[in-house]
Amino acid sequence: MLQIKHRFQSFEEYLSYDDGSDKLYELFNGELIEIPPESGINVQIATFLLIQFVCLLGYKRVRGHGLELEVRGEPRNRFPDLTIIREEHIQQLAKRNTIRLEMLRPLLVIEVVSPGELQRDRDFIAKRSQYQDCGIPEYWIIDPETQTILILELIDKTYTEIGNFAGNDLVVSPQFSQLNLKISQIFDAVNQAER
Repeated sequence: MLQIKHRFQSFEEYLSYDDGSDKLYELFNGELIEIPPESGINVQIATFLLIQFVCLLGYKRVRGHGLELEVRGEPRNRFPDLTIIREEHIQQLAKRNTIRLEMLRPLLVIEVVSPGELQRDRDFIAKRSQYQDCGIPEYWIIDPETQTILILELIDKTYTEIGNFAGNDLVVSPQFSQLNLKISQIFDAVNQAER
């Protein structure tokens, strides 16, 4: 990851920064760390789910990798692979696609695990802790390596496992029960693309 040597004293200062590129950065200890591009498999999984949620909710409430969440701790921001926002977010995000801490939390955040132990720890430990701390009601961790989806629901300010689903299990979403989707459908779309 490329580091840019400019120190930001606050999140507000970071929000006003523009380097003229479309690059995404995490703000870590006052410095910008460029986020590398996602793997093709991760993009395929996120896109497949984006289409499913668009069919369910309409395109305005479904945001891909470019949505930014302000979080507590380090880094100060995250870019989930897929986020389901609330109706009131649509207008709030018109100028900048960033959900601040003082705004209502998104309904669902989905992360697709990238290869490598460090990436696994980020999604299963660091991001889980930050999203829980922010009060995001539902968090999915999609693991292409094991072809499973861990679904977590915030209960009494703590993430509780709804289940770790695989194969022909149906996705069990506490908020989106009308989502009629088998885990195998998500990974079949990727597996077919690899052939």
